[in-house]
Amino acid sequence: MPRFIVSLIAAAVLIGLLVYSQQTSGPLVVSGFIEADEIRVGSRVGGRVLNVLVSEGQTVATDQVLVQLEPFDLLERKAEAEQMVAVASAAHDKLVAGSRPEEVGQAEARVRQIQAGLDLLNNGPRPQEIAAAEADVRLAEAKLALAKKVYHRVETLFGKQAADKSDLDESATKLSVALAAVDSRIEQLALLKEGSRAEDKARAKAQLDEAKQQLALQKNGFRAEEIREAKARLDAASASLRIIERQLDELQIVSPADAVVEAIELQPGDLVSPNAPAISLVNSELLWVRAYVPEDHLNLQTGQAVDVKVDSFPDRTFAGEVVFVARQAEFTPANVQTPEERSKQVFRIKVRLVEGLDVLRPGMAADVILSSEGNPA
Repeated sequence: MPRFIVSLIAAAVLIGLLVYSQQTSGPLVVSGFIEADEIRVGSRVGGRVLNVLVSEGQTVATDQVLVQLEPFDLLERKAEAEQMVAVASAAHDKLVAGSRPEEVGQAEARVRQIQAGLDLLNNGPRPQEIAAAEADVRLAEAKLALAKKVYHRVETLFGKQAADKSDLDESATKLSVALAAVDSRIEQLALLKEGSRAEDKARAKAQLDEAKQQLALQKNGFRAEEIREAKARLDAASASLRIIERQLDELQIVSPADAVVEAIELQPGDLVSPNAPAISLVNSELLWVRAYVPEDHLNLQTGQAVDVKVDSFPDRTFAGEVVFVARQAEFTPANVQTPEERSKQVFRIKVRLVEGLDVLRPGMAADVILSSEGNPA
C-alpha cells in the first residue's frame, strides 16, 4: 500500500512538470543584421578636385573637410560682387542722406537771384534813370541844333565859293549823325517810360517758379520710391554675393556627422559633377538591428528596452531600444527566421543599439532577445 501511494505521488509530480513545461517557454529570439545610415556627400557646384584629405575606413568628425575643389573663377566673381554691393550701398546711402547743405544753399541763392531779376522787371526804371534819359535827349537835340547851324553856315560859304565841297559834305554828315542820335535818345526814353515787356516778366516768373521747385526738391530729399528702389538694388547685390559665398563653401566637401569613410575613389584633378554623390560615409553614431517579430509576439512598444547579442561577441549582451514597429504585416524574410516560421506573417521592428557603438559594425548578424510575451528577457 505505501508503495502504491509513492508511485501515485511520483506520477502526479511528473504530470505537473509536464504541464508546467508546456505552459512555459524560453525568451523569443529574432534575428537580423546590424545596419547604419549611409551618407553620400557631394558638392552642389562640382568642379575639379584640388585635394583629397581622407581615405577609406578613416573615422571623420562632424564638419571635417573631406575633399577640396578648385575655385576656378569664383574668387574673381566674389570680388566683383563685393564691388557691386559697395556701389549699391553708396547709392542707397546717398538717397537716404538727401541733399548736402551746400546744395540747398546753392538752390536758395538761385531763387534769390531770379527773384531780384523779376523785381527789377516789375518795378521798371528808377526816376533817376528816366531823368538821365531825358537829359540825353536834350543833349542830343542841342548837338543837332549846333550841327544844323554849322551846316547852314558851310552851305552859305560854299554858295559864295568860300568853302570847298569837302567841308559841305562833312557838315552834312555831322547833321545826319546828330539827327540819328536824337531819334535814338527819344526811343530809349520811351522804352524806359513804358517799362519791361510782359513776355520778359512771364519768363522771369517761370524761371522763379522752377527755381523754387528745385529748392523744394533739395530740401525734401529723394522720393520714398527711389529709396526703396535703391534698397532693392542693394538687397539684390547682397543676395548675389551670398550666392557666390555659398558656392565657395561648396568647394569644400565636409562630413555632416561623425562617420566612417565607406568608399572614396577620387584623385586630385578628377572632375566632380554638381549635385552628385562623391563620397560614401557610414554614420557610426547610429546603429540599429532590423528584425521581424511573429504576430503572436507583437506585444511591443516603441521605447521598450531589449537585449541584443552578436556572434562576434558571444560573451556580451548589448542594450537596445525598440524605435519602430511596423503597422502592416508582411511575409517572413527567408534569412532571419527558421523554416517552420516562414509561413507566418510577421511585423518589421527596428531596434536602436544603445551600447557597443565602438565595437559593433554594420553587417554583423545580431539576435534581439524578447520574452515569450513580447517583453524584454
